[in-house]
Amino acid sequence: MRRSNKSVQGNRRSTSTRHDLDFSRAELRVLRGLKTPVGVQRFLDGLPYNLGYTARSPKRVLHDRTASCLEGGVFAAAALRALGFPPLVFDLEAKQDTDHVVAIFKVCGHWGAVAKSNFTGCRYREPVYRTLRELAMSYFNIYFNLRFERTLRRYSRPVNLARFDHLNWMTTEKPVWFIAEHLCEIPHISLLTSSMRKNLTRLDSRSVRGEMIGHRKK
Repeated sequence: MRRSNKSVQGNRRSTSTRHDLDFSRAELRVLRGLKTPVGVQRFLDGLPYNLGYTARSPKRVLHDRTASCLEGGVFAAAALRALGFPPLVFDLEAKQDTDHVVAIFKVCGHWGAVAKSNFTGCRYREPVYRTLRELAMSYFNIYFNLRFERTLRRYSRPVNLARFDHLNWMTTEKPVWFIAEHLCEIPHISLLTSSMRKNLTRLDSRSVRGEMIGHRKK
């Protein structure tokens, strides 16, 4: 059965004037015009992946029209906030690979996700996961480094980016590295036992080719 927009609306909180003031009216129209988490994902999918070492705020992503994993996750949290969701992210931590910052949301008590990635499968998740562990594990099989090793190891608890409102995280012209630093510092929960880690296999070439469709190289 298809989920109606009404069911999504029923899981949102009303937006507040506090964060509405952070964006211009034109910027808010763009964000609210995305309408749903899927709309936010489609917007991110339409942006070229940013290969630079930057940490743009959501406002800068809107204007520069490019985003990295961190920038995309933070932008998605701000866009979801404009749509009435809490601005939540969580961090996927990898071994011998880069972490992945994902915006998360709940519909009817189940978790979904919006993300920007240079890999095909590390992006949107429908809100069908009962726990954050289930959501994190949905990324496991296709989370790999360029040696084709499965690298996902841990995930963090949700972080509400409203905690950084005093730093104007949504609209600042300065880098938002403080968000990345916070995600690195908080505890993470292990996904695998030691025996599981020991017996991991590498991805096959067919899976790798599928995951690297549209992959950008420096």
